Amino acid sequence: MTEEIKQTSGLYSADQIKVLEGLEAVRKRPGMYIGDTGFRGLHHCVYEIVDNSIDEALAGYASQVQVTVHVDNSVTVEDNGRGIPVGMHISGISALEVVMTKLHAGGKFNQDDSAYKISGGLHGVGAAVVNALSENLMVEVRRDGKVYKLGFQRGAPVGSIKEVGVTEKTGTTVTFKPDPEIFTELEYNVDTLTNRLRELAFLNSGIKIQLIDERQDPQKEEVFQYEGGISEFVKFLNKSKQKLHEKVIVVASEKDGLVVEVALQWNDSYNELVSSYVNNIHTIEGGTHISGFRTALTRVINKAIITYQLNKNFKGSLTGDDIREGLACVISVKVPEPQFEGQTKTKLGNGEVEGFVYAVLYEKLTEFFEQNPAVGKKIIQKSIDSATARMAARKARDLTRRKTALDWSGLPGKMADCQEKDPAVSEIFIVEGDSAGGSAKQGRNRKNQAVLPLRGKILNVEKARFDKMLSSEEIKVLITALGAGIGKDDFDVNKIRYHKVVIMTDADVDGSHIRTLLLTFFYRQMHPIIERGYLYIAQPPLFKVKKGQKETYIKNESDLSEHLLFSGIDHATVKFNGKEIQRSQLVQSLKAAGNFVSTLNRFGVKYHPEVVSVIAKSELSESLFKTEDALKGFCTQIENSVITSGGSIIFETKKNEERGTWNVTITSTVKGSRKTLELNETFLESPEFLELKKYYGLSCDIGKGPFEVEEKNKESESIRDVEELFYKMNQIAKTGITISRYKGLGEMNPDQLWETTMDPTARTLLQVSVEDAVAADNIFSVLMGDQVEPRRQFIQDNALRVRNLDV
Repeated sequence: MTEEIKQTSGLYSADQIKVLEGLEAVRKRPGMYIGDTGFRGLHHCVYEIVDNSIDEALAGYASQVQVTVHVDNSVTVEDNGRGIPVGMHISGISALEVVMTKLHAGGKFNQDDSAYKISGGLHGVGAAVVNALSENLMVEVRRDGKVYKLGFQRGAPVGSIKEVGVTEKTGTTVTFKPDPEIFTELEYNVDTLTNRLRELAFLNSGIKIQLIDERQDPQKEEVFQYEGGISEFVKFLNKSKQKLHEKVIVVASEKDGLVVEVALQWNDSYNELVSSYVNNIHTIEGGTHISGFRTALTRVINKAIITYQLNKNFKGSLTGDDIREGLACVISVKVPEPQFEGQTKTKLGNGEVEGFVYAVLYEKLTEFFEQNPAVGKKIIQKSIDSATARMAARKARDLTRRKTALDWSGLPGKMADCQEKDPAVSEIFIVEGDSAGGSAKQGRNRKNQAVLPLRGKILNVEKARFDKMLSSEEIKVLITALGAGIGKDDFDVNKIRYHKVVIMTDADVDGSHIRTLLLTFFYRQMHPIIERGYLYIAQPPLFKVKKGQKETYIKNESDLSEHLLFSGIDHATVKFNGKEIQRSQLVQSLKAAGNFVSTLNRFGVKYHPEVVSVIAKSELSESLFKTEDALKGFCTQIENSVITSGGSIIFETKKNEERGTWNVTITSTVKGSRKTLELNETFLESPEFLELKKYYGLSCDIGKGPFEVEEKNKESESIRDVEELFYKMNQIAKTGITISRYKGLGEMNPDQLWETTMDPTARTLLQVSVEDAVAADNIFSVLMGDQVEPRRQFIQDNALRVRNLDV
């Protein structure tokens, strides 16, 4: 043993063994509980709270769930269930605090199943995990005729549970704001939430689920309620496709606490979409219920071929892939004691479920095919056509190989390969055209970066069958370059030559179209590349800032704001009370002021900034709501601010019987726009308002004003407050510069392309993943499929959401 190893080994002792107590483990290793700290984990937090409300519905105690996304990306989930118990627990604290702060605590561990017979959340960690990963969280419980409230900061309770009012309602309201110290992504995607909530409404017929997005103007509200259950779900999946049969095939059965529901409908597409759920949880990786379903379906249809005497012109048997081509199917099973792989529940392991699903499907589908020969023959003919095309495609592939177009040993002529042969450290950039290709080839690191220029737009594989796809030259080039083969029988992701496949296109209409065509190809024909996390999209800089002859590329809007902030500070001196403010102090306060301004602008979606700004800059307490006169007196301050801005205001006070306090409804009109704000204790406690107050406090560390700003060769100027100072610094920074939105990779020279887009130490890559298979399949069908009407509807629905229109 060397001296170095002896010294190192001596460091490992009992003192190095650390026990993580309570929620500390969750904050230390959040990925163990929510998958990751990016986009997926952020949304998973909402699902955890919503699933608790749905479990109340499954138990028969809730009928409504409301999810609200606030302007600061905090979220409120409210249900009308029984309400989380608030009584004293045996541990010495309230049951509510136990649920929110202790792992593996909940009402789903009782041996008699008295609280929950069927549940998606069985580990008792969902609410506690969300609490641990939230900057702040507030729970309000309506139960036993009273209203209770308890707040938390980063998992720790703030005080003890309080009784704050009386009520005739029951239910639980949870409001939380994800912690920026934990999450790398803080912006909720309303479409992702919509897809999950719609799923839950389909899977639980009759339940009303409402989604409100306050970040949009006007705010977006959607209600999901489906009496037809998963039958309507399948109709939704097939809404943009041509259906082979109008009526959805539905199979359902229950035995010994196990419940299975299956809905099937075939369409004329070439893709399979089978979505499976266990206790409302989407099992992305399938499991035993999928195995039982697939085996039963394959055997029933191969048996029906003989029954219908369709085997005269088709010899042999159909494969499962042939049968499931064009199938839209939803499988939902309810299992009292499901065995999942991991907390995020992506695969079911219960062996008894496979046999149960198989037996039910085999019996019911056999009966269906016997009683509906016309529909059965259509389905089987579709499967036979699929098998015939598969055989033709194999012949075409073999023939093409013999002509060396798909010979894996050769590479496309315009491709510049890398020297490295290890796929794990190799990456390939797929670029559009020779111009960007030339810059990328010169700017790359030849050791491990390959470049493949594509000529024009590739074939839209959504509309093409496999054999036609293989005739496309650009697709042959792609297949050859990646080296993993193509097709279900031949594709092997383990043979791929690069573990980073990067789509690098221009930020214009043509570039977006090429990127979409490539994503369609990878999603439909090389899906394992996405599953393995090998597919990326390059993120070139969004802005080019030019001052004189100097050009600077800036990645995003936040970096642009910071660039302007530093530029403004470098060109001016700021004084408060005659004393110059140090640069470091000025930077921190102006950053906070920038955050205050941007948060105030987000509030502008719901309320007029003139109103909210006065509230944020005032020192308010709960005593404000104790008397009507105090509230009216404060409203006059708001009225003065609105009138100064050329607007008008009406306010109406009202007694809150539940809380025993006074609230005020403020209706303001500014520049023809009318908005209403409910000023009450709940508003002051909301994460969005607390964030605004925090930024205002930080911005005032240099003083509240007035300030003196001195620029070179100019007279000093008096600035009223820190908010106005922020705008002034931006104005100084923008003097003499041109800011343009960057579009073309070909505009950059090789050095710039390397520094901004290809250098691993500085670039930003967007990893492509499929968070929701149903939503992904639908969007590809709508945008790239044959049906024109769904695409027209999509354009009409989203036209006003376009930010950067390139015409």
